[in-house]
This record gives sequence, C-alpha cells and structure tokens, in this order.
Amino acid sequence: MLLFKKDEQGELMSNRATGAVKKIIPLGPTRETQEEGDPMDQSGEAIIALLHQAAGMAHSNSERAMDLAHKLSIQLRAAEEHIKELENDIGHFQGRAQRAEKWLARIYKDIEEKFFEQKTARSEQR
Repeated sequence: MLLFKKDEQGELMSNRATGAVKKIIPLGPTRETQEEGDPMDQSGEAIIALLHQAAGMAHSNSERAMDLAHKLSIQLRAAEEHIKELENDIGHFQGRAQRAEKWLARIYKDIEEKFFEQKTARSEQR
C-alpha cells in the first residue's frame, strides 16, 4: 500500500509496500509555492526593484550635477564680468600713467630750462 506523509521540512514522502521511504519531488508549483510566489517571479521582481532603485539614484545624481553646473555657470559669468571690469580699470590706469609720465617729462623739461639754463647763462657771463 502506498502512503504519503510530510517530513520535518514539510516535503512529501512516500512509503511503498517495500518499506523504503523515498522523497517525492514536485514537478510543478504547489499551492504553498504559488502563495509565496514563484522563485523566477521573485527574482524578476527583485531585478525590477533594483533597476528602479538604480534609476532613482541616477536621477538624483543627475539633478545634483545639474544644480552644481548651474551654480558654476553663475559663478563663471560673475568672474567674466569682474574680469571685464578689471580690464577696463587697466585701460583707465594705463591712460592715467601715460598722462602722468607726460606731465613728469614736461615738468622735468621746465625745470631744466628755468634753473639749469639760467645757471649756465650766468656762469658764461662771468
């Protein structure tokens, strides 16, 4: 007579008339595995969950990178404007320096003419 019983793990066992106990391997999903879910379905769902998680992280990283790029772009524009202002200042101060040099040359010339030519003229008269 063929009897079926469950072992400690809950798997079906058969007892044949010979008295040998053999383990029965189910060919299809049982009600218990259907309730728990097929391992292939579980694996697929886990993979999809990981993909969603990776997509979320990629989106988050992308947004952080875009925010940083925007901030750096604003800083770059401000630096470029500051450079333009400094270049304008350079032109202004170069012009002032050239005018100051011209004034110094004129003052030098006037001093030479007024003081040193008069000394040479007096020493020649004596």
